[in-house]
Amino acid sequence: MLALAGILPDFELQSADGDSPTRIAVTAAWGAGAFGLLGALVWPVLVRALLLVPALVLGLLVFFLNGSLLLIALRLIPDGRGAADPQTAVVVAAVMSAVASATATGLAVGDDEAYRHRLSRLADRRRRRRGRGGDTGRSDVPGTVFLQLDGVGHQVLLDAVAAGDVPHIASWLGERPTHRLTPWRTDWSSQTGASQLGILHGSNHDVPAFRWYEKDSGRVMVSNRPASAAELQRRAIERTGDGGLLTLDGASRGNLFSGGADQLALVLSIAARRARTNRSRAGYFAYFSDPANAVRTVVSFVSDVCREIGQSTRARLRGDRPRVGRGGLYPFIRAFATVVERDVVVAAVLGDMLAGRTAVYADLVAYDEVAHHSGPHSRDAARVLARLDRSVGLIARVAEHAPRRYRIVLLSDHGQSPGETFEGAYGLTLKDLVRAGCGLPVSRRAERTRSGAEARDAARHAVLGALHRPERTDDDGAEPARSSEPVVLASGNLGLISFPDVPGRMSREAIDRRHPALLRTLASHPGIGFLLVRSEEHGSVVLGHGGVEVPVDALADDGPLAGMGPGAADAVRRTDGFPHVADIMVNSMYDPGTGRVHAFEEQIGSHGGLGGEQAWPFLLSPLVLSAPVPDRGELVGAEQVHAVLRRWLREGGGPQVPLGAEGTPVARGAAPAEGTAATEEAAVTALTAPGAGSGDAGDTPVRAGSGADDEANALSAGARTTENERDPA
Repeated sequence: MLALAGILPDFELQSADGDSPTRIAVTAAWGAGAFGLLGALVWPVLVRALLLVPALVLGLLVFFLNGSLLLIALRLIPDGRGAADPQTAVVVAAVMSAVASATATGLAVGDDEAYRHRLSRLADRRRRRRGRGGDTGRSDVPGTVFLQLDGVGHQVLLDAVAAGDVPHIASWLGERPTHRLTPWRTDWSSQTGASQLGILHGSNHDVPAFRWYEKDSGRVMVSNRPASAAELQRRAIERTGDGGLLTLDGASRGNLFSGGADQLALVLSIAARRARTNRSRAGYFAYFSDPANAVRTVVSFVSDVCREIGQSTRARLRGDRPRVGRGGLYPFIRAFATVVERDVVVAAVLGDMLAGRTAVYADLVAYDEVAHHSGPHSRDAARVLARLDRSVGLIARVAEHAPRRYRIVLLSDHGQSPGETFEGAYGLTLKDLVRAGCGLPVSRRAERTRSGAEARDAARHAVLGALHRPERTDDDGAEPARSSEPVVLASGNLGLISFPDVPGRMSREAIDRRHPALLRTLASHPGIGFLLVRSEEHGSVVLGHGGVEVPVDALADDGPLAGMGPGAADAVRRTDGFPHVADIMVNSMYDPGTGRVHAFEEQIGSHGGLGGEQAWPFLLSPLVLSAPVPDRGELVGAEQVHAVLRRWLREGGGPQVPLGAEGTPVARGAAPAEGTAATEEAAVTALTAPGAGSGDAGDTPVRAGSGADDEANALSAGARTTENERDPA
C-alpha cells in the first residue's frame, strides 16, 4: 500500500499538509488492516449474494467489488488521511490481493519439503479435531478420485507421454509403473453427453448424438443445455433404477450429470434450478469467496484471452490449414474452460479429498475446447494438456495429506479426429446440401459450389421425372403430407436429418417419394461415408457410395463401414434401435491413411461419430485395482466403463447403491429435493477448506479457496503450480 501510494498520483495516505514517515506508515497499517478485515468478513457475503450471476460476469465484477471494499477501508482510517479515486481504488485493490496471495505462498512454502511438512501437519491437526473415539489416523477404507480429461484420446496421451509434455502422468507409466493404460471404444455417438451419462449413470440408451430432434415432444435436445441434461439424467435413472456411480458419499464436479452425488459443483443437470436446492454453484462460492483467488483467476483469464488472440493471429499469418474462425466470443469461451472452470473444479477436488469423501468424479474440459479449434495434435492443445498434467500432479500431492488413501483414476470420454470441416472442403454445409437435395432454396454461395449445383440438378431432374409417373400415395392411401423443411443437426462428423411433420421414423420409401434425389445425393457425396435409414421392405439399411445398400442385420465392419474401425457395425445396430434415432443418420467420410474426417460443425478437431481417434478414449488406473478387462479383452461402450468403475468402488469398500426393503435399488440423484440432508450449506462448508488450480505463466502462485480452518491456509501456501466446449455451462 505504501509503494502504491508513492506511485499513483490519485492515491493518498497523508493529510494535505504532509505527515511524518511514521504517521504515514501507521495510516497504511490502518488501511491495509481494514481492507484485509473487510475481505475476510464482507467478501464471502457478497459472493454468496451473487451465486446466480454467470461466472464470466462475476469475474468482471471482482475488480469493482474489491475496489469498493478498499474505498470503504480508506474511509475507516482515523482523521480521514486515506483517499483514492474509484478507478485508482480498483487498481490498488487488485495489486494488493495479488501480492498478498504471492507473498503468503512464498513465505509458507519455500520448497517442496516445507510444503509437504506444513500440509501434513495441518491435515493431522484437522483429523485430531474431528477424530472420533481417539482415532486420529488415516481411514483404512481408500477413496477414489476419477479425473476426466475431456477429449484426450488414447493416442494423444501416448504421444504426450513420449514427448515429455505430461511428466506427472508419465511417471505413473515409467520404469516402475504404478498405473495401467487401457484404451476403450465409444458408442457411435462419441461425445461427452453419451459417454458421461453412461459412465456416471450406467445407461446412455436413446442418446443418438450430441443434439437431436425428438418428434414426440417437438424439441431439440442438446446435451449441454441444463434442461436437456436434467431430462437425460432422469431417463437414465428411470431405466437403471439407481442414482448413479456417486450415490453414497460422492462428489460431482464440473460434469454434465450428477452421478447421484450429494456434493455438487458446476453440474449442468441441476444448473437450471434457481433455488436454494441448487447446490451446483457452491463451487463458485467456495473458490471466489477468497478475493485473492478471484483476482488471480481473473488475471489468468485475461492472460489466456490474450494468449488465444496471439495464437490465432500467428496461425493466420502462417497460413495454417485446416483452420476455423477463432474470433468473436471464442477467446472468452476458451479462457472460461482453460482457467475458470479448471481452477474451480481443481479447488473442489482438493476440498473433497481433505474432507475425506469416498468417491469424486471431476471433468476438466480445457483440452477438448482448445483442440476443437486448434486441432487435437496442435502445439496449442499440447500446452493446455501440459497445464492439466500439473493440475493432476497437484491433486496427487495433496492426496498424500488427506485423511484416507486415494486411488487416482484418469480417464477420458472420447478422443478427437482431425480434419477440414465439411464446409471448408466443399464450400457448403450439410444443411445446404440437404436443402439442395430437397429442391429447397439455398444461399447463392452454396449454389455456386459444385456439390450444391449437382444436388439441385439432381433434385430438379427427379421432380421432372416424377411429373411423368403415376401419382402415388402413402401406405394408408392418403395423399403425401405437405412438404416441410427438414431439421438438420450436426454433432461433430455425425449429422441427423428429421422431417418434423411425419410422425415416427420416416421410411426410405417415403423420403424417396417426397424428395427423390435426397438420399442419392447424400450417399454419393465424397464428403459422406454412409447413411442409416429405415426401409419398409428391408428394415433398417446402410447406404454407401456406388449404390451400396446393406441391411443392418447383415452389417459387418467392411463394405460401407470399411475403415471405420472394429465394432462399427455393432455401434450402428445399437443406435438404430433407439426410439429417437433420426430419419436419416449421416456419418462423414473417414480416411484411414490420414485419420481425417469432415466435421459438420466449425471444428478442425471433432468427435461425435465414427472414424479415427475420436472413438478411442483411455482409462488410466492404479495397479492396485483389478484389471478393467481380462487379457486380450476389449472395453466397449460407456456402460461397460461404468460397470468397471463401480467394481473398483466395491473393491475399496466404497459407495454402493442403497437397497430398499424388498432388496431393490432405491433411485436417487435425479435432482436434490427440498429437505435433503446434504444442504447447500454443507456443500459450501466442504469446499471452503481447500482450493487451487494451475495458474498462467507469470501469474502469482495459486492460492487455495478460503475457509475457516487452517487447512485452507495450507493449500493457500501449497498450491503453487504455475502454467507456462463450445457452449460452456
